[in-house]
Amino acid sequence: MNRLKSQTRPPASIYIFAPIAAAIIGACGGVLHADYKFRQTQVNREIDAIERRVEQYQLDIRTIQMRSDSILNRFAIRQQLEEAGTSLRPIPLGRFEDVKPAPPTAVASALP
Repeated sequence: MNRLKSQTRPPASIYIFAPIAAAIIGACGGVLHADYKFRQTQVNREIDAIERRVEQYQLDIRTIQMRSDSILNRFAIRQQLEEAGTSLRPIPLGRFEDVKPAPPTAVASALP
């Protein structure tokens, strides 16, 4: 029994400062956790915005392809030519010939 009384005890200030230090560490951890969650939310919003832009660009690409296909449709072009009253007429399949480019008569030189 005398042995317990003879042991040295920690100072009383430890019992006061230890819970205060633990509370400060806990509060800092909570603040860091909230900051990380906020950043995570911002990144998720940016990713969503980028995905929406990509989807919009894909839709724009499909729309442009559809418009160019409708403009380049040979039957639509023929109809437009007929409506415009142009003198252009379709060439029959047997009436065309391959034209080969003529060889160059003079070659440009970089030397004087």
